[in-house]
Amino acid sequence: MSVAGKHIMVTGGASGLGHATVRYLKSRDAFPIIADLPGERLDQAVDELGVAFMALDVTDAQGAADAIGKLEQLDGAVNCAGIAPAKKILGRNGPHDLDLYAKVISVNLIGTFNITRLAAEKMADNQPDQHGQRGAIVNTASVAAFEGQIGQAAYASSKGGVVSLNLVAARELASIGVRVNTIAPGIFGTPML
Repeated sequence: MSVAGKHIMVTGGASGLGHATVRYLKSRDAFPIIADLPGERLDQAVDELGVAFMALDVTDAQGAADAIGKLEQLDGAVNCAGIAPAKKILGRNGPHDLDLYAKVISVNLIGTFNITRLAAEKMADNQPDQHGQRGAIVNTASVAAFEGQIGQAAYASSKGGVVSLNLVAARELASIGVRVNTIAPGIFGTPML
């Protein structure tokens, strides 16, 4: 699928991998849309790249549905929003905080599922191309899903869930012409580190 002329939403697009993805899409004549939490990072990214944006919290079901529903066109979604706090299961100060674990699962896994389902709903209304395709979704897992390290219990769990989600989503959404893939990047320099 050529991205030229395609309207592609990138969650977490204000920094890190998402920001690099937006930059790449723009260089390939796509119309990227940064979808990220409101704030200074989002403002700076929009000013720097000169692209469309929406303030969006991937964990807010209704807010995300409203934001995506307002888009005139959506041909693709790239789920890069994520958090990665380092915390051991049992550290010097006691066990891993359960609320922090739940937050990581909420942002990285449930947020990815939320945007996947909402983007698929929006793309289902697209006219299929000559190959029957209506859109594409790319989810971001991590090498941590397969090789989690000390202090990555929550992060590795969440990214393992994204990997497991992919096959099901790809099989289910193929019938409506929406392709789903998941990438598993290794370590590279981003604000997440």
